[in-house]
Amino acid sequence: MTYHAPLADMDFALKYGAALLPALEQGFFGDLGMDDVDAVLAEAGRMAGEIIAPLNRVGDTQGTTFKDGVVTTAPGWKEAYRAWCKGGWNGVTAPAEWGGQGLPQVVNAACVEMWNSACMAFALGPLVGMAAVDAFAVHGSDKLKGAYLEKLVSGEWIATMQLTEPNAGSDVGALRTRADRAGDGTYRLKGQKIFITYGEHDLTDNIIHFVLARLPDAPPGTRGISLFLVPKFLLNADGSLGARNDVRAHSVEHKLGIHGSPTCTMIFGDQGGAVGYIIGEENAGMACMFTMMNRARLAVGLQGVGIAERATQQAVAYARERRQGRTPGMPATESAPIIAHPDVKRMLMSMRSLTQAARSICYATAMALDRAERGADKAARHAAHAHASLLTPLAKAFSSDIANEVASLGVQVHGGMGYIEETGAAQLYRDARIAAIYEGTNGIQAIDLVIRKLPLSDGAVVEGYLGELRRIVEAVNATNDPALGWSGVRLEEAVESLTRATRWMLAQLDKGTDEALAGATPYLRLFGVAAGGCLLAQQALAALRLGTDASSRIALARFFAENFSVQAAALERIVVEGAAGVIGADAVLAH
Repeated sequence: MTYHAPLADMDFALKYGAALLPALEQGFFGDLGMDDVDAVLAEAGRMAGEIIAPLNRVGDTQGTTFKDGVVTTAPGWKEAYRAWCKGGWNGVTAPAEWGGQGLPQVVNAACVEMWNSACMAFALGPLVGMAAVDAFAVHGSDKLKGAYLEKLVSGEWIATMQLTEPNAGSDVGALRTRADRAGDGTYRLKGQKIFITYGEHDLTDNIIHFVLARLPDAPPGTRGISLFLVPKFLLNADGSLGARNDVRAHSVEHKLGIHGSPTCTMIFGDQGGAVGYIIGEENAGMACMFTMMNRARLAVGLQGVGIAERATQQAVAYARERRQGRTPGMPATESAPIIAHPDVKRMLMSMRSLTQAARSICYATAMALDRAERGADKAARHAAHAHASLLTPLAKAFSSDIANEVASLGVQVHGGMGYIEETGAAQLYRDARIAAIYEGTNGIQAIDLVIRKLPLSDGAVVEGYLGELRRIVEAVNATNDPALGWSGVRLEEAVESLTRATRWMLAQLDKGTDEALAGATPYLRLFGVAAGGCLLAQQALAALRLGTDASSRIALARFFAENFSVQAAALERIVVEGAAGVIGADAVLAH
């Protein structure tokens, strides 16, 4: 099955979920208008559906080959990448001074979703590069940017992010890759990195690695991490490609999914040390890397939305065509499309509402990033940065979690045909599984939310957001529209559960962290079902005001509130009452 960009749903989530429309009307993005945004998204949808989506199946079945240190991507990959670069998609948000378009992050978020719906394995390479460009533009020296940034923005060269090591995993502070000062302002790197997306490939003639490493005299832990730019090929004085650097791919991983994406083990320093250039200051690499990682974490959330959207499209199409069983009153000689059966409707509505809720959370996060970058004054930028910081772990973890759930439901809707690879439903399930793991596992995102983000400004940031959710609930209740059913009641209960659980979490942080850590993951889910339900309700209210597609948006918001937001009370009890059962589980787990 092919992919069609859901432009109407995306447009509505941008305008009324992420509040893009009032920002445009206020001139927040200069002379950019909604017509411009719609034109960008329409062209991105065409690119995704016509050029990238056909790669999905061939990438899964043929994958990448690795021979003598050379990676060959799947058929069609290079041609699609050239079309991607020609369209300027690599530089949508990049600074105009370096050849980018300077468009808002929230517009690019919708594009990123489409690339991943079309073919996640293809999208991974360019998207890591985009995150690197954002960090490099902020933290790189003028000299380094002059040599590398324009070609990274154009896509002529692709960047990688190199954090993970065999013995460190998510504990970046434990990494062992070493960087020695060479005496001429450069460094020599030696070490090994694993799970490196597009660490080697044949799409570009140079690959620019952004590598975390430790200097010999660095302090322990993350305080002693530095970030280096390590090109595959060094540059001559005139900017042309010179000698091969001392970095190579040792192997390509054999993975559950995303087969078309070369995930490499990388070796630095076989021949004395890979030449590297410091980005930012020595021992300050984590500050640089977090700029890159936060962009990447939002991108992973959008990958989840993209996979969920494609799984939903495929399941709905199949349910309309597949006939089995009868509905009441049908002749015995006829059979009904399975979409007519209540349980199939429940699954499809679950898929669609979870997808739209996650989309809205991700777009709202991207909008917060835009306000953090473009706010009128320092105070506004600081407040928006805190808002984005609060939402980023939610966007990454909730959206990638629901990708697994939605893709699994997609297999279920297909029945036995979903378990057969030819339908493509199983591939989406396999591809989705990685998103909850990389760029910080979802458990780590939950811990980050609880330990680092809830205490921002002594809890004032999260309290402010809870206030926003309450105002949406008040607006829902004020409509008194019977079509919304129990939405207002259920959302009010969800927000109050979230409020109580939040205050309980903050109180536990003052006593110690074990109780808070034990409930971090259900707390994040509670946050997602409360926030997602409110954002869907906000869009339903907008549809009511406009009289545009109101019945379908109300139905979607109502379903989510009555089937997912209603889970908030149980999640609150898990958070508040379940810690003892987790902390005291050693006796069980010892066997």
